[in-house]
Amino acid sequence: MSSLLSHIQSPADLRRLSRTQLHPLADELRAFLLDSVARTGGHLSSNLGTVELTVALHYVFNTPEDRLVWDVGHQTYPHKILTGRRDRMHSLRQQGGISGFPRREESEYDTFGTAHSSTSISAALGMALAAKIKGENRNAVAIIGDGAMTAGMAFEALNNAGVADGRLLVVLNDNDMSISPPVGALNRYLAQLMSGQFYAAAKNVGKQVLKNAPPLFELAKRLEEQAKGMVVPATLFEKFGFNYIGPIDGHDLDSLIPTLENIRHLLDTDSGPQFLHVVTKKGQGYKQAEADPVAYHGPGKFDPAVGLTQPAAPPKTTFTQVFGQWLCDMAAADPRLVGITPAMREGSGMVEFERRFPARYFDVGIAEQHAVTFAAGLACEGLKPVVAIYSTFLQRGYDQLIHDVALQNLPVVFALDRAGLVGADGATHAGAYDIAFLRCIPNMAVACPADEAECRQLLSTAFEQNHPVAVRYPRGAGVGAVQPAGLDGLPYGRGEWTRKGQGVAILAFGTLLHPALAAAEKLGASVANMRWAKPIDVDLLRELAQSHQALVTLEEGCLQGGAGSAVLEALQAEGFNVPVLQLGLPDEFIEHGDPARLLAMLGLDAAGIERSVRQRFADLLAAGAGLKAAA
Repeated sequence: MSSLLSHIQSPADLRRLSRTQLHPLADELRAFLLDSVARTGGHLSSNLGTVELTVALHYVFNTPEDRLVWDVGHQTYPHKILTGRRDRMHSLRQQGGISGFPRREESEYDTFGTAHSSTSISAALGMALAAKIKGENRNAVAIIGDGAMTAGMAFEALNNAGVADGRLLVVLNDNDMSISPPVGALNRYLAQLMSGQFYAAAKNVGKQVLKNAPPLFELAKRLEEQAKGMVVPATLFEKFGFNYIGPIDGHDLDSLIPTLENIRHLLDTDSGPQFLHVVTKKGQGYKQAEADPVAYHGPGKFDPAVGLTQPAAPPKTTFTQVFGQWLCDMAAADPRLVGITPAMREGSGMVEFERRFPARYFDVGIAEQHAVTFAAGLACEGLKPVVAIYSTFLQRGYDQLIHDVALQNLPVVFALDRAGLVGADGATHAGAYDIAFLRCIPNMAVACPADEAECRQLLSTAFEQNHPVAVRYPRGAGVGAVQPAGLDGLPYGRGEWTRKGQGVAILAFGTLLHPALAAAEKLGASVANMRWAKPIDVDLLRELAQSHQALVTLEEGCLQGGAGSAVLEALQAEGFNVPVLQLGLPDEFIEHGDPARLLAMLGLDAAGIERSVRQRFADLLAAGAGLKAAA
């Protein structure tokens, strides 16, 4: 361990360093960060870009008394390292280890739990005004990226903060990069800072005129930077009531620290809300990540000396790739199809679709609410929108889903990636609730494919409908089922009896069909692939209830209000009084960890399913075994 970083156990230690020591500390921090993430996997590009900014914030502000709120939070690894968690970085995003996002229970320096975007300004404003109400002299700082600034919630907070009397600083970390390439009018507005023709022309002329007078040339460069700050973004944020400062180089500690000290003085003298615009580079200091920040956004383990490499054996096709291929195939067959993503082009598998159908591809930025209502508007005019969105992010567009899509019964397909547990990203990104929050909405349908082939087929079925349909599928690969070449769907609202046994029938929703089949072999039970959480296949359910003494429902989603609840409701409506065991995600937030291990821990692997069924229906299974032996 290098000398400076090894002595930093808290920001108080950092603040004891001299200014000149901060430069080598930042270098050490960046090197440690790169080595650590290469060993564990995790978010890399964004964290390399916030090293100097993190050092400067903790150096100038009296954390944790002054509150730092990091938007999204996937850029907080330097913050974690400097706040006493350096020795735990080897456990990052692993079961029992530290989270990849800020968590209040993990550290007093994590003042607000984040992972979804665009919440920081609202939270920091709440903290600033709480301090005022309580008579506490402390500051609140929101650090938000330019990608997160595309969300409406950020502007709602700015609108409120500009007239609120709190000691609030908003730091815009402008790296010209969210996860997918940034889009929208705001990004173009900020991009003028570096690319405007007027400035480019002026700079070229200045270079020619002043190249033989170095002092004047340096002065001109400084004046140019000042002019940019005055003309381009200042007006926008000052209209909200903020004092705008910047832009400044977010990797230049000699600029960052005195600027932050001046801002802290303004906050201490109650000069109103402050807005600092810093320009950083994702992947800073690691050339591979600088060249391709998307590829290094969230890499797995790798050798920093080599960089990312292709695996020796081709990986299995993921559900995301299945969706991406289906989207292209269906778009080629039906010109009405349009694809929408809220800033998750790569994550949702839409890169090829954008390349082939650019006029029908819409990245609306980190704006899930807008994405849903935008789709509704397209559907009103006879188009067939497909909204590719993570299950956890659809939660953010719930009102629009009900009011703008379902109430008007518009044919919008929601391709819900990352349904169920997601592994290392943990509770904030788990798609645990979509069945429950979707099936209660009139006109909505919810499909749960068991494998890659069914995913493609059920997407086609969803697209054929004249009402809203969600198709939920997990992160990663399935069992390797061969996909059909065509675009034929499966029967709407129908499941199938997959394995015929006796006594107990397991009703599986989604990819847990496969561990259910393995458990059923040991139990002698029947298995049904239900396929649809809404509508429930009542005919199949009736047949299963009439021919079995007990039923088991199985889903990778929350039990409260989920598919098992739908089965119970249908059984009651049909007048059946058969005992039902519901298996699924418990009423708690599931922490980060390896998905297979988490499922086993929750009893949702084959062994766990078998164990739960035997515990609940021991007498029934014993009686069935006895009858079989007698026969």
